[in-house]
Amino acid sequence: MTSPGSESKPVILVIDDEPQIRRLLTLTLEASGYRTLTCEKGKEGLLLVAQQRPALVLLDLGLSDLAGIEVLQQLREWSKVPVIILSVQDSEPDKVAALDLGADDYVTKPFHAGELLARIRVALRHAEKKPGEPVFRIGGLVIDLASRLVTRSGKAVPLTATEYALLRLFVQHAGKVLTHRHILREVWGPNAEDQTHYLRVYLARLREKLEADPANPTLFSTEPGVGYRLRAE
Repeated sequence: MTSPGSESKPVILVIDDEPQIRRLLTLTLEASGYRTLTCEKGKEGLLLVAQQRPALVLLDLGLSDLAGIEVLQQLREWSKVPVIILSVQDSEPDKVAALDLGADDYVTKPFHAGELLARIRVALRHAEKKPGEPVFRIGGLVIDLASRLVTRSGKAVPLTATEYALLRLFVQHAGKVLTHRHILREVWGPNAEDQTHYLRVYLARLREKLEADPANPTLFSTEPGVGYRLRAE
């Protein structure tokens, strides 16, 4: 029986073949105001996404029927539902592959419930944003995409065309890890995917212009060996 008001709660689908993890996530998520659906097979998970239209998917990579990465690949052929990977695999190639295929985030097991819930909130907020949302604010930084105006503490910040293109990409995916390859492809083109020195130079410039303390950045965080993330909150 559905409790009063539960229909309005965001639904999160957990695809994981460990019963203990499914139980833990169900308790954690429902205590935080979400409804949950769970399954242990990748094929069943794909079917549930199509039938139930969850607000977000928590996906384990080590499933017994389909590899989680294959589930993600198939899902991205027809759905933009936010996906957060949960996996015991902590290697950089696994993270890069999942993020490049369209995962919104990657959390390594064992995880802290508080961190996972924060990542879920960011992914859900990002999904709710309308395309082309014109203004992004964080701290004293204001980025007006419609007017191409960037201000910090009320003062205009001049950016080159490439710096602005890089910043715009981060704003459009705020809170999400962007891989080196993805950023280079989107800003410099497909022939620049291996030119990571471009990215290091221009990210350093953005930090110098936008961070309160460029030597200890808080806006643009580094995911070692994977990419970068613009803080969304």
